[in-house]
Amino acid sequence: NTHLFASGVEAAHFARAADPATPVATELAALSQPVLGYYGVLDERLDLELLAALAENYPHWSIVLVGPVTKIDQSELPRAANLHYVDQQPYERLPSFLKGFDVCLMPFALNDATRFISPTKTLEYMAAHKPIVATPVPDVVANWSHIVRIADTPDAFAAAVEHALSETQQQRAERIAREADVIAEHSWDHIADAMRAQIEAARFVRKQAS
Repeated sequence: NTHLFASGVEAAHFARAADPATPVATELAALSQPVLGYYGVLDERLDLELLAALAENYPHWSIVLVGPVTKIDQSELPRAANLHYVDQQPYERLPSFLKGFDVCLMPFALNDATRFISPTKTLEYMAAHKPIVATPVPDVVANWSHIVRIADTPDAFAAAVEHALSETQQQRAERIAREADVIAEHSWDHIADAMRAQIEAARFVRKQAS
């Protein structure tokens, strides 16, 4: 009697990115737009060659990576004038970074380290209602391809970013509606209620059996 509950999201926290009262992170304020952003651990799961290609081929894009560097050496990170690295930030500040992102990135490499990952940031980006571009990580393809733009090469990834940047108001409204449906089913409150229902059902069956 085993039940899987996938990642959840504190939707109200990340929705602060759309609140006019939420300031844009000071680290982003002086950057030229558009700003493409990622937050999370910077490690062997990132496609560093992809990031380097984006930075080289699109020098007018500001690419921001927020998070601690682990499992790889700092020297392995690509360097360019439009690549900006920001150290690990407290949870409370993430909405301010999201507010300054024009497109949210999930530039994961396709390797053994990413074969079974389920990025929690997918739902967090959705809760902020920012367009998302990702590489074809299996979990993202299987669950979120109706919302997330997915691309498997640097050229395709860049094209997906350009499409995200040129999203029409109608396209944005339709995407946000799909995101709202997803978020409603993946809030921690909803997950807790579903867990409670399974526990109560199991208790009822056990009581009936006794």
